[in-house]
Amino acid sequence: MTQVTSLGYPRLGENREWKKLIESYWAGNITQEELFDQGKALRTDFLKKQEAAGLDLIPVGDFSFYDHILDLSLQFNIIPERLADRSNDIDLYFTIARGDKENVASALKKWFNTNYHYIVPEWENVTPRLTNTRLLDLYIEAKDLVGDKAKPVITGPITYVALSNGVTDVAAAVDSLVPLYATIFKQLTEAGATYIQVDEPIFVTDEGAAYLDLAKTVYTQLTTAVPEAKIIFQTYFEALIDAEKLAELPVAAFGLDFVHGLEENLAAVQSGLFKDKEVFAGVVDGRNVWAADFVATTDLLKEIQKNVANLLVQPSCSLLHVPVTTKNETDLDPVLLKGLSFADEKLAEIKLLAENLDGITNPQFAEHVADFEALQAADFRNVDLEDLENVPVKRQTDFAERRRIQQERLKLPALPTTTIGSFPQSPEVRSTRLKWKRGDITDAAYENFINAEIERWIRIQEDLDLDVLVHGEFERVDMVEFFGQKLAGFTTTKLGWVQSYGSRAVKPPIIYGDVQHIQPLTVKETVYAQSLTDRPVKGMLTGPITITNWSFERTDISRADLFNQIGLAIKDEIALLEEAGIAIIQVDEAALREGLPLRKAKQKAYLDDSVHAFRIATSSVEDRTQIHTHMCYSNFDEIIDSIRELDADVISIETSRSHGELIAAFETAVYPLGIGLGVYDIHSPRVPSKPEIIENIERPLQNLALEQFWVNPDCGLKTRREPETVAALKVMVEATKDVRKSLSL
Repeated sequence: MTQVTSLGYPRLGENREWKKLIESYWAGNITQEELFDQGKALRTDFLKKQEAAGLDLIPVGDFSFYDHILDLSLQFNIIPERLADRSNDIDLYFTIARGDKENVASALKKWFNTNYHYIVPEWENVTPRLTNTRLLDLYIEAKDLVGDKAKPVITGPITYVALSNGVTDVAAAVDSLVPLYATIFKQLTEAGATYIQVDEPIFVTDEGAAYLDLAKTVYTQLTTAVPEAKIIFQTYFEALIDAEKLAELPVAAFGLDFVHGLEENLAAVQSGLFKDKEVFAGVVDGRNVWAADFVATTDLLKEIQKNVANLLVQPSCSLLHVPVTTKNETDLDPVLLKGLSFADEKLAEIKLLAENLDGITNPQFAEHVADFEALQAADFRNVDLEDLENVPVKRQTDFAERRRIQQERLKLPALPTTTIGSFPQSPEVRSTRLKWKRGDITDAAYENFINAEIERWIRIQEDLDLDVLVHGEFERVDMVEFFGQKLAGFTTTKLGWVQSYGSRAVKPPIIYGDVQHIQPLTVKETVYAQSLTDRPVKGMLTGPITITNWSFERTDISRADLFNQIGLAIKDEIALLEEAGIAIIQVDEAALREGLPLRKAKQKAYLDDSVHAFRIATSSVEDRTQIHTHMCYSNFDEIIDSIRELDADVISIETSRSHGELIAAFETAVYPLGIGLGVYDIHSPRVPSKPEIIENIERPLQNLALEQFWVNPDCGLKTRREPETVAALKVMVEATKDVRKSLSL
């Protein structure tokens, strides 16, 4: 019988129980013992659900109290030097992730091209050693519940080191970890483990090509040291970078992504490279919410099966990236709902596919096929849209002339200060929104409340003496979900939450049909805020690429077409804001790099499509309207040319957590546009000192022209509390004034 397995299960819980648990501990409302006990209860629930779904191998070790990479760092004693004297416990764990009053947090970075963020390991002056038996303990716990179905999961040594900071010699760093991995594997096999899933996604990237020889050395050492371990060399998000070489690794099995790496991985299988290996075939999309095409997937599985020694069926990656279950989404269009598949449904899908492959007839299989076909034929996927031929994709004049015209209108000081857009979503804001959604208060009462918050924060910003203000986005749950609630072709869910970083959960909208602008999105709140002050208030929008990358996107049309559809919708909203007199409009592309294909050969087309869609959205404005954009943590040097091609008047970027590493791409005369390099980290509750911010302003001014530079936090402030937000912004403005004074401005 064909076996089924999974790579990992969502941590959040159906109702975000995991998030609430961790934040209760941070708030001091529960003890450490209660944190651990309730964490175990969640793990138990997750394991039992997967067993009930019919999994033959159930992942263990995918559960974390913050991040799976951070778990490894503490297990291997890879502790930031500034915290090396602290006890290695759960409080150190959270300090590394979040910082405290004395210490900055470790850097956050995107997990490959997903919206999940991991905590970057810091290797300066560390000596790797095993500090705990975390994975063994979790395996024993799981084995008591599900027996031999328990499958330990761990990120592999090469991927772990490749994703680290401060490593001067990758091979030496990996070599220092191999004995630790061998010890862990030995512990697991002695406790009864057979398969051990070792995640090595670095080997689907271009960077992975440099580690092919290292992989052979490492996995030869591991299989020699622990021959009884059946290692699954697991990859996802793309195809193997060099299947011919990697297929020679002395491991028992390979986990391959046949969704996002379909053509290359299938060709490698068909060539016979894995004829003597077990292949864990990722055929159900673990990153998107659409039900699988059972007809095409069955054909694919048959083709794989005849070219490998043994086939197991699984999702393409960990289900960390999708919500838990569709069972609570009772308000969705029935045709759409039947075409969706969250984590629990994906487990059911792989079981149905495996049974069908074995000749077992299940009426649910045929029902699934019919539901899939009904979705493809739905009217909402066949709408006539605006012709793109007459839409401008280039601003009327070049940046230098636009800047002069805009400065005449705005009259901003040197080093203008602003924020990225959102202000703290207080418990009162969240509870009032919930009352409104439940119908407990009227629309008018809710609007009055939002207006009161806008006015209060306009006054706070004026008192702080910020130069360019924002309305605070109190009416928005999320910078993408908000737009998904107002554009045609989108829908939002009740409980479709996924983890972004730490306890931060987002609820991505679902793009299910053709996208259209059918109503004003942001005009009312922005215009009201501007009526309260003489200082400019930015209109705040999310760009087409970020909306796509932070949504569950439809896959029946090309991404380029989807980008353009959303670009047209944002263009229409910009026109309304401009008509209402809004002088600065920010179109955030926080996730532009996030969607960058992992292979360089595929990146140019994506970037070209992204630039084109952004220009569709922003090029129709007058010269005197200033277009801003914002981007999150990125290796900006990889995309600097495309960022310049966006032709935004000002870009703000997150740089503070990188401790200056990301700034270099912009410290060049080649980038001529306005730029705000985030001068303090908003992901930590600590209030920065004035010297820190002054240093973060003065460093880039060594290479950037003064008239280019804006001063801002590195991201939106929605997740922060009000006292720390006001205190940090006060320091930022005071530091800016000190720099102006030192430069005699």
